Amino acid sequence: HVQLVESGGASVQAGKSLRLSCKITGDPYSSNCRAWFRQAPGKEREGVAATYIGGGGTTYYAHSVKGRFTISQDNAKNTLYLQMNSLKPEDTGMYYCAAGFSCGLKDLNEYMYWAQGTQVTVS
Repeated sequence: HVQLVESGGASVQAGKSLRLSCKITGDPYSSNCRAWFRQAPGKEREGVAATYIGGGGTTYYAHSVKGRFTISQDNAKNTLYLQMNSLKPEDTGMYYCAAGFSCGLKDLNEYMYWAQGTQVTVS
């Protein structure tokens, strides 16, 4: 079966940086989109960034993280990354990587596979 395992979450001070990693094992059945979502306490899960795997794929970012976060991938290692710079308290939440067929940030139903989540806390 397909499994996504995240790492890199931590508690940091505002202005610091973190890099999240998502290792994918198993065959995702041509789920060519990789994305990051996050969910703060009491709020709905929201899309953060997404990208199509393979060369030439476009990237998508939520307005709140544009210019601060960067999504990237290492296809040979089947690993997705989220580089987070200039972190703010409002970035606090549980971060999830996901795989799906479409790369939208609004429709969570397009993503078939989800990681368990890694906590990011900014204070």
